[in-house]
Amino acid sequence: MKNLFATLTMLFAFIGLTQAQTSIVEMVKDWERAKVYTKEYLDAMPADKYSLKPTPEMRSFAQQMLHLTDGNYGFTTAATGVASPVGMGESEKSADQSKENVTKLVMAGYDFVINSLKTMTPEKLAEKTTLFGRFEMTKGQALEKCFEHQTHHRGQATVYIRLAGATPPQEKLF
Repeated sequence: MKNLFATLTMLFAFIGLTQAQTSIVEMVKDWERAKVYTKEYLDAMPADKYSLKPTPEMRSFAQQMLHLTDGNYGFTTAATGVASPVGMGESEKSADQSKENVTKLVMAGYDFVINSLKTMTPEKLAEKTTLFGRFEMTKGQALEKCFEHQTHHRGQATVYIRLAGATPPQEKLF
């Protein structure tokens, strides 16, 4: 009976580890899909409308997409411990907010997230972190918040694209 219990314990531990590793693989796939989807948004906005602001106090389309990118760097650094090559809020302050440069910066931000995720292990995802100096959660939860943040701001960009007279890309859930 002891051997059966030990065997079952090891089996359940292995299954848990396998599921957690699959979770990382699935997270990478989701981020790769999000990168493609965001690129479609960047492509849909006409180059001469990157400075478009729905109202004067709002961010421009370029600033919105660069804010999304700054969030990707900040959340990912807090969750993975991989040092960000970009300072907090640095992308949004870029002097060159042309379609070409914004696209380059945003795609680099997604590459940072994807490459950082690939360094994670199930054990690291379960570790605690404090996000932005005040929100305690697991590193896995911080990465979920990062995904939520970029989804939120990309969704807002739909309105900008419509105001520019262009058509946003079709939803890409899978």
